[in-house]
Amino acid sequence: MSAPDGAVVVPVADLAAGLADGQDTKLAAEISALEIAGDVQQPTSPHRSHDPQFNQKRSDPFQFGSRLLQDQDDPFEFNAWDHVETDDAYKEYAEQQYEMQRQARVSDFDKYRFNSDPAKWWNQFYKNNTANFFKDRKWLQQEFPILDKVTEEGAGPKTLLEIGAGAGNTAFPILSRNKNPLLKLHACDFSKKAVEVMRAHESYNTDLMQADVWDVAGDSLPPGLEAVSVDVVLMVFIFSALSPLQWKKAVENVYQVLKPGGEVCFRDYGRGDLAQVRFKKGRYLEENFYIRGDGTRVYFFEKDELSDIWSAKPAPDTQDTTADGAGVVDSGEKSAPSGPSFEIEELGVDRRMLVNRAKKLKMYRCWLQGRFRKKE
Repeated sequence: MSAPDGAVVVPVADLAAGLADGQDTKLAAEISALEIAGDVQQPTSPHRSHDPQFNQKRSDPFQFGSRLLQDQDDPFEFNAWDHVETDDAYKEYAEQQYEMQRQARVSDFDKYRFNSDPAKWWNQFYKNNTANFFKDRKWLQQEFPILDKVTEEGAGPKTLLEIGAGAGNTAFPILSRNKNPLLKLHACDFSKKAVEVMRAHESYNTDLMQADVWDVAGDSLPPGLEAVSVDVVLMVFIFSALSPLQWKKAVENVYQVLKPGGEVCFRDYGRGDLAQVRFKKGRYLEENFYIRGDGTRVYFFEKDELSDIWSAKPAPDTQDTTADGAGVVDSGEKSAPSGPSFEIEELGVDRRMLVNRAKKLKMYRCWLQGRFRKKE
């Protein structure tokens, strides 16, 4: 234990012994008892216990867990640790990977092939991966309490729009907990195949849910929805699938469909996530933007970058030239997100270290999570 500046630390045992030499024997015994009590092992806090009875869900959104890795801890004791910054070795490895990726970019031919028809690759993705492939996102109502509010009994008419709904692994868990008969959930996805999967689901109920094909960066609003008609927009791992040239239009469409005061619930990939670092040669489109092995695209965001996008601050220029969207050629500058803007209610970085205890491997994950409110 360190002492304040100018203070002298005396060991408890020495202090007790000094008092016992002709001084207050009772006080010496009390100090010794304190030392003995200090040696007793303290009970393990619930979040660090392996006992299943302590596996309780937290109730504080945007805190992202409380298992904190400290100097004296064995990192391989648990499968995951929260709020872990990357170590120097990982940072060095990541920078080496980024440089390798930049030196082995996607060819111009493949840029056009992947960017000119993104829907083709997402349709193939959902054709190859059935609904059973995906885990239900039951954690969303923990992270975004607004979802509980719009689905509670007596909430009244509420409209929820999920963008990038995929196979329905967010929509159906929300409906399973819904107690509001006046809720209407619109689940939209860029992929026609994904929408077919949702509509074929046993829980698909057109009284409460409508699944449609919709491009958030397109020129129209979602089928069945008008401007200023939605209370909550849910965007989970969908913004990263867009080209930087599409961000501005996507934000405009979300703004247009939301009611004043309406909320966007957002979660996506952060820069430095393991998924980015481990990309091999021939996957780099432009800085932080990649093509996966299945042909789908993914972007990894910085926190400040997302804040600028959603609050309509100018975005930095890039130096790449890519083919994007429906064959549109990118001149190398990102569109400045001027125009509609949102209040950034919350925007946090969720850093987590996952470990493979058998192989003694550390894996750093990074996600960004936010709540953006349309200005009234």
